[in-house]
Amino acid sequence: MAPKKKTKKTSKKNPEKSNFAGENVLEEKYRRSVLDVAVLQDHIALQSESVRKVQSDRIDLRRRMRDMEQKLQHERENHRDVNSDFSRQYKTMKTELTDKVKRLEQEVSQLREDLALCQEELSKEKREREKVQQEKDGIIADLQHKLDGMETEYEKVLHETLDGLTAQLHAARRGREEKSAGLHRNYKEVLSEFGLNALDT
Repeated sequence: MAPKKKTKKTSKKNPEKSNFAGENVLEEKYRRSVLDVAVLQDHIALQSESVRKVQSDRIDLRRRMRDMEQKLQHERENHRDVNSDFSRQYKTMKTELTDKVKRLEQEVSQLREDLALCQEELSKEKREREKVQQEKDGIIADLQHKLDGMETEYEKVLHETLDGLTAQLHAARRGREEKSAGLHRNYKEVLSEFGLNALDT
């Protein structure tokens, strides 16, 4: 601002100086314009670089988005395949389990029937065994009674036999004693005939 005022003052006094000052102002304006143009060009270059960077980033983002979409599509396909495989396995396992449950139910039913038959047979055998045991107990009691009777009879016969043998032994002993006494008398008589004393011998 100060130089412009000076140029006004000088223009009144000296027209040559005024022309020179005007040229200086124009030159200054030109330099400033050149600088402004350079700054604008730098700014435009920066903006262009930013635009190129943004476009590059946009292209990169689009490419990444396509990759992600492809990956997502692949994942969806894999997910469908896995779901399909799981569904197939589930149906297979369900069918197998259903068949197994039916088979086990049939086996359980058969086993229950077999158990009922076994219990019935066991009860029947138990009753027969109790009947046989009662018959055996009756036979044993009868035999024991007969055995007791036979034992009593044997004891009676044994006592009678022993009593008879005792009597016979007594009779035999008396007979031997009498015979011995007779022989002793005869011996004494024979000794006395020979003049011997039986006590001396």
